[in-house]
Amino acid sequence: MSTPYRPQTPLLDQVNTPDDLKKLDPKLLPQLAQEVRDEMIAAVSQTGGHLGAGLGVVELTVALHYVFNTPDDRLIWDVGHQAYPHKILTGRRDRIRTLRQGGGLSGFTKRKESEYDPFGAGHSSTSISAAIGMAVANKLKDRPERAIAVIGDGAMSAGLAYEAMNNAREAGERLIVILNDNDMSIAPPVGAMSAYLSRVLSSKEFLKIRDLGRKIVDRLPKQLSTAARRAEEYARGMATGGTLFEELGFYYVGPIDGHNFDHLLPVLENVRDAKEGPILVHVVTEKGRGHPFAQTNEEKYHAVPKFDVITGELKKGTAKAPTYTKVFADSLIKQAEKDDSIVAITAAMPSGTGLKEFSKRFPERFFDVGIAEQHAVTFAAGLACEGMKPFAAIYSTFLQRAYDQVVHDVAIQSLPVRFAIDRAGLVGADGQTHAGSFDITYLASLPGFVVMAAADEAELVHMVATARMIEDRPSAFRYPRGEGAGVPLPEEGVPLEIGKGRIIKEGSRVAILSLGGRLQEAKKAAAELDARGLSTTVADARFAKPLDLALIRDLVANHEVLITIEEGAVGGFGAHVLHHLSDEGLLDQGHLKVRTMRLPDVFLDQDAPARQYETAGLTAPHIVDTALGALGRNDFMLKTGTR
Repeated sequence: MSTPYRPQTPLLDQVNTPDDLKKLDPKLLPQLAQEVRDEMIAAVSQTGGHLGAGLGVVELTVALHYVFNTPDDRLIWDVGHQAYPHKILTGRRDRIRTLRQGGGLSGFTKRKESEYDPFGAGHSSTSISAAIGMAVANKLKDRPERAIAVIGDGAMSAGLAYEAMNNAREAGERLIVILNDNDMSIAPPVGAMSAYLSRVLSSKEFLKIRDLGRKIVDRLPKQLSTAARRAEEYARGMATGGTLFEELGFYYVGPIDGHNFDHLLPVLENVRDAKEGPILVHVVTEKGRGHPFAQTNEEKYHAVPKFDVITGELKKGTAKAPTYTKVFADSLIKQAEKDDSIVAITAAMPSGTGLKEFSKRFPERFFDVGIAEQHAVTFAAGLACEGMKPFAAIYSTFLQRAYDQVVHDVAIQSLPVRFAIDRAGLVGADGQTHAGSFDITYLASLPGFVVMAAADEAELVHMVATARMIEDRPSAFRYPRGEGAGVPLPEEGVPLEIGKGRIIKEGSRVAILSLGGRLQEAKKAAAELDARGLSTTVADARFAKPLDLALIRDLVANHEVLITIEEGAVGGFGAHVLHHLSDEGLLDQGHLKVRTMRLPDVFLDQDAPARQYETAGLTAPHIVDTALGALGRNDFMLKTGTR
């Protein structure tokens, strides 16, 4: 057996862009793919990130850039989890170790980052719709370039993907969809016979014969024409599994081995040159390929912190307190033990939302609906109609995808669906697409909705219990990512009085009214203000809706300054407080100065959460400065004792 050729100089050092890649002999592509894989593992070990998906598409990435004329041909990666090899091959290798870091590369595709990223992503199932738009634009402008969407089998569970495919005919041959199927093993169906059939079915000769056959069929009487089409459709469907996609207007090719260049290159070249379309290529890949630790635990290595390249050991920090996610999950299990009408719903995030343990304890009351947040919400509404108590645990950023269902199917009908909103506020390395910035605004604007925000993990326990008891309207409680403040946890959650906040510390000059996770910063700010001679009250609102009107009136009547603070965007809790003060005429009082502190009106880039909140101006020093500014005082005046 001959030893494979290994060049002395790493191939990857010679490839900075796809133009460099195209200069290589096809026989060298497996070696290049291995070097890309090694580079990706080394980089993610230092930065953390989404590991498994990218490792699974290394060969596919190399092949796509080798065959197609990117960036003129638009290559759209669904979600973006799998785009690290793409970044390495498109002029960003020198920055790959800044991945997901402040000021570094995004963990997803991003239009501002590179001309090779024609469409930004972070949420799933958007690629086909975007690709159709680009392909139709090319068609209208009479340009020959293609749009290639790469979408995973998991993302195909979302309704948006099927809505797009149902309209794919508009794009014609300018649209190619690559279905990256990483839920199958490389088995005989993806072996030599399948590869041979795929090459034949995607070849010019076959497409010409097929086109000729269609022209002949079109001249037959309608009955015979219909029968002929059905015969071809079902024959091809039995041979290749493509009947569903044919029904949606695609020419189906596959499945083919996504790690074998001898299979990938000829099929992609045939597809590139075809005048038949749109075309769907079914590619089977192995998630986590090339990394033994990812293979033994795919879910664990889907997204990872920094890790040791040799041992695979994850470099996690020492936890000081349980995470909010775990506190929620444990609390829900305790409530479900007492109430067999409680059911839990997740949209493809059983581990991320903490519901995996719930599923083990109550498998018959747990539902993972896949990447289908719209269905999750309306499914929960149907459960609520029949007397069940659904808890839909969905990240804040993903609940945005189902807003119409929240409004139309839940809120208008006053159905008691409980929304457990994880990852509320800023989330760190995942950046703009995953920040939970808007849920206060988009939920508290809905009539009848109860909206809570946990200031610490003990409050979260009580809010789970509170949501269980709300049976006449929808409710939501939000909580941040990561570990809590380390406060003692109650044995049992005690339902809170709806719309009632609490006083944490009494003062007389400045009042800080906090909603959610900024309470600890508010307490630090109060201590600093007290030390400067400004007696400060700290209150935890608990509810963004309904507001604690009595508490707000008391704070306004007895303080010179009222500061609201929240981990939400413009139009949220502070805006609701201002609306109330305006409606009650309380803003007309001469002594009162009101300031609202919230996330800035921008999409914040990825960084460590602490630095993100520093950038956002929501830390204790910022609260102190806001209070001093409202009083017309500054640091110098206070230090020197001048007024």
